[in-house]
Amino acid sequence: MVKPNQPRPTDAELEILRILWSRGPSTVRDVHQQMHAGKPTGYTTVLKLMQIMADKNLVRRNEEQRAHIYEAALPRDTTQQQLVGDLLDRAFGGSARQLVMQALASRPATPEDLDEIRSLLDEYERGTR
Repeated sequence: MVKPNQPRPTDAELEILRILWSRGPSTVRDVHQQMHAGKPTGYTTVLKLMQIMADKNLVRRNEEQRAHIYEAALPRDTTQQQLVGDLLDRAFGGSARQLVMQALASRPATPEDLDEIRSLLDEYERGTR
C-alpha cells in the first residue's frame, strides 16, 4: 500500500529509479554511466539528485563502503500504483474507466496487450486479483 504523503518522483528521479530497479543497488557512478549513455548528464547532477532522493525517502543509501550504494526505497509496482492513483484523481476525477479509455486511445494496444487486459479484468471480476 502506498502512503498518501509519499513524495511523487520528478521525471529525472523516475529515470534514476528505473535504472535502480533494473540494475539493483548501485553507486552514483553506475547510475551516471547509464544515464550519460542516453544523454549527456553531469556526475555532480546525478549525485545531487540522488542525495535529494535519499532525503525524500525515494532511495535508501548504504554508507558502509567508501562508494555509497543506493537502492530504490519502494518496488517499481508500488511507485507505479502511486503515480497512476495520483493521475487518476487529478486528471480523471477518480474514474478508472476514463483513464483506461484514454490510455487505449493514446497508443495502439497490441493483441497480446488486449488479451492480457481481458484476463486481468476477468480476474478482477472473480475477485482473484
